[in-house]
Amino acid sequence: MILPADAQDSIDIAARALAAGELVAFPTETVYGLGADAGVDTAVAKIFAAKGRPREHPLIVHVADPDPGGPGVAHFAASVPDFAQRLMRAFWPGPLTLILPRRAGTGAVAAGGQDSIGLRCPSHPLALALLRAAAALGVHGVAGPSANRFGRVSPTTAAHVQQEFGDVLLILDGGACAVGIESAIVDCTRGAPVLLRPGVLTSSQIEAACGRPLFSREAPPGAQAGLGAPAPRASGTLAAHYAPNAKVRLMDAAAIQTALDLLGNDLDGSRARIAVYSRTIVRSRSNRVLRRRMPDDAGATAQQLFAVLREFDAQGAALIWVETLPATADWDGVRDRLQRASAA
Repeated sequence: MILPADAQDSIDIAARALAAGELVAFPTETVYGLGADAGVDTAVAKIFAAKGRPREHPLIVHVADPDPGGPGVAHFAASVPDFAQRLMRAFWPGPLTLILPRRAGTGAVAAGGQDSIGLRCPSHPLALALLRAAAALGVHGVAGPSANRFGRVSPTTAAHVQQEFGDVLLILDGGACAVGIESAIVDCTRGAPVLLRPGVLTSSQIEAACGRPLFSREAPPGAQAGLGAPAPRASGTLAAHYAPNAKVRLMDAAAIQTALDLLGNDLDGSRARIAVYSRTIVRSRSNRVLRRRMPDDAGATAQQLFAVLREFDAQGAALIWVETLPATADWDGVRDRLQRASAA
C-alpha cells in the first residue's frame, strides 16, 4: 500500500504502524529505507526476515533530532566524541552515518550484536516528519536499511520498493530520492574518524568539518604500529552489493566501443541484450544494445544510478557495461557502488 505524501493522515498512519511494531518503507534523501522501531527486537527482526539479510549485518538507525545531545542520539549512543559532534553539526540532517559506542541495553539487534551502532538524521522532509511523529509515540529511532532484497539494487522511488515487496508493505511515497546513493559512513569508535563507506560527501569535506585527518578502512589509526583495531561491521560494506540481475562490468570507453564493433549485428538474432551506461557516446549496429548517457557530473550520476540499473534489468539486459569513472574524489561514492555491483 502506497501512502501519498500529500495525504493529510499519511504520516500519522505510518508513525502508528512503526509504534505498533510493523514495517514501513519511507523516503530519505539517499534511498528508500525499510523501517522498524529500532528499540523493539521483534520489529527489527522483521526487517532481516523481509530482506533476507544476515542477522549479524548491522542496520543504520535514523533519529529525528540532529542535535548531538538530542534524545535520539542520547538513547542509543553511550558517548559522542568531539569530532563526531562537529560532523553532526556540519552534516545533519544529511547523508552521513556515524558509528558510535552503543548504550548498553539498547538497539542490540539493530546493531547486529555489536557494541557500536550507526546513527543518522536524514534531511528528507517526509522522513523527518515521520521520525518526529514516531518519536511522539515513543519510538526513539527507526532502523532503516535500504528497502530492497539483500544485496540487490537500492530503491530510489516508491515504485521500486513496491517492485521488491509487492502490496504487502506500507510505503510512504516521497518522490524520487535527491541524492540517490546511500550515506557515507564514518566510524567514530576508535579515537579518530575512519571512513567505512564513501557517499556524496568527499573525504576533504569530512576532514574540514571535523578538524581531524580522516583515516581509511584499509589504514585505520594505529595500523603502522600494528595497533589498528578491526573496523566494526557496517551497512553496505560487503564486497558484493547493490547488484542488478544483469552482470555489471566496468570498462573504459575504447574497450566498450571495440567490443560493440566486434559484436556487430551478431546480437540481432539473440534474445540477450547488452546495456551501456557511458559519458562517451558509443555506437552499435545492433538493435539489441541499450544505451543511456551518463551525466558528466558525479552528483547527477549518483542520483540516477540505481534507477538506471533497475531500468536495464527491466529491459532484459544480460550484461551492463559501464564506462570507468573519473579518478576524482567527487566520484568515490558512485565508484564504490559500481565496484560492489560488479563483484556480485
